[in-house]
Amino acid sequence: MNPQANLIFIISLLLGTTITISSNHWIMAWTGLEINTLAILPLISKSHHPRAIEAATKYFLTQSAASALVLFSSMTNAWHTGQWDITQLTHPTSSLILTSAIAMKLGLVPFHFWFPEVLQGSPLTTGLLLSTIMKLPPIALLYMTSHSLNPTLLTTLAILSTALGGWMGLNQTQIRKVLAFSSISHLGWMAIIIVYNPKLTLLNFYLYAMMTATIFLTLNTIKVLKLSTLMTAWTKIPSLNAMLLLTLLSLAGLPPLTGFLPKWLIIQELTKQDMAPAATLISLLSLLSLFFYLRLAYCTTITLPPHTTNH
Repeated sequence: MNPQANLIFIISLLLGTTITISSNHWIMAWTGLEINTLAILPLISKSHHPRAIEAATKYFLTQSAASALVLFSSMTNAWHTGQWDITQLTHPTSSLILTSAIAMKLGLVPFHFWFPEVLQGSPLTTGLLLSTIMKLPPIALLYMTSHSLNPTLLTTLAILSTALGGWMGLNQTQIRKVLAFSSISHLGWMAIIIVYNPKLTLLNFYLYAMMTATIFLTLNTIKVLKLSTLMTAWTKIPSLNAMLLLTLLSLAGLPPLTGFLPKWLIIQELTKQDMAPAATLISLLSLLSLFFYLRLAYCTTITLPPHTTNH
């Protein structure tokens, strides 16, 4: 892709994200989301491979539907209350529609089907953007409306996301799909706590984005896309491989690594809110995702000679 065009798309992404997270009016927030969607599409389809074009089409259709729902939700709220302010989303129906729209934008279960396919069809650098910066505007909208969201709906979506993200990730051989299901699983942890302690959601997101960026950039450096290739990656840059191992274990939430901190704080907060059963359930379900992280981590420690992957 032309470097100038690439720069324009990246600047548009940053502009769209900034507009959404700094706006008070629903129309401005919607505009930012649309700029984001249009800016990422060329970055997904830049390889011109049929799978990349398919991924871009799926992304466009899903995000367009979600944006239309955001607009519909804000218009319904404005119709009933006369308020266009994001923090004044007080109508219950509007809250439910908005939660569904944001779940679709983020890829929470049951609106998750598009995300693994889109990530698999995108280059690793675009996959990094999709997993981190593209999640920030919807999470910012959830943060601003957290006081009026439905806790039961969010808890249900969160537990389903953690369960399905962990379970589906176990069977994957493509690393990008594993990372997509990992993202779905982590989003479950963020969704369950947003009503009770929104700052914890942001902390979880920042740490998740930092660790995911490390993994994507490492994989991009050593040019690895499949588990079978990861097994011979130690021959390229052993130190980078060791860092990848630690980051994967951190993302799995193993103490004393960084990824354990937000999970511990979320479980603590859920227990304070008399939600011990939900805390127990989400902790047990996160063991599923722990298994696929351990499988990835194990692949980074295998020292097979490069030619053995051909057998």
